[in-house]
Amino acid sequence: MSEEYLLAALRMAAGVDPVPGRVSADARAAFALRLPGGVIAAPVKVSAPPGARSAPATGTSPETGTSPETGTYGTAPGDGPAMRRFTADGLTIDVEPAVVGGRLEVAGQVSPPPGPGWEVEVRTAHISKTRAPSESGHFAVSGLPPGWVSVVCHRPGLPPVSTRWLHVRA
Repeated sequence: MSEEYLLAALRMAAGVDPVPGRVSADARAAFALRLPGGVIAAPVKVSAPPGARSAPATGTSPETGTSPETGTYGTAPGDGPAMRRFTADGLTIDVEPAVVGGRLEVAGQVSPPPGPGWEVEVRTAHISKTRAPSESGHFAVSGLPPGWVSVVCHRPGLPPVSTRWLHVRA
């Protein structure tokens, strides 16, 4: 008996309807976002010095920039971008997400300074944009939809390092 026949028989026996197509499509899309062999960088507390561009959004925790109630990074009008720092595998990724004109902009820096062939990928659930970081490790991407975003640093010969998924809303 093949796997398909077994699953069909189990569904019939259980009297369960098939999984809706949208649910299956969303599951496949989520599976495609994984990074086999990748390393997830841990968040690091960063306090912004007075006058820095990286002030936490109103109503968020100064240490993490997240709302205690929702875990969301707020970028309400008048709020500046809030820098987040992540580290793993000898790499630091600084990320500043902001919603400007209804679109998500992500700026940041990887350190130590990047080597040849390094790439920074900024991912959302629907769009992924890749940039070569500058010699100092800076990168920027604009025109993304607000929502969930993750930054991945690809280094030749080493596993990719990614930030956790951040929820950025307008």
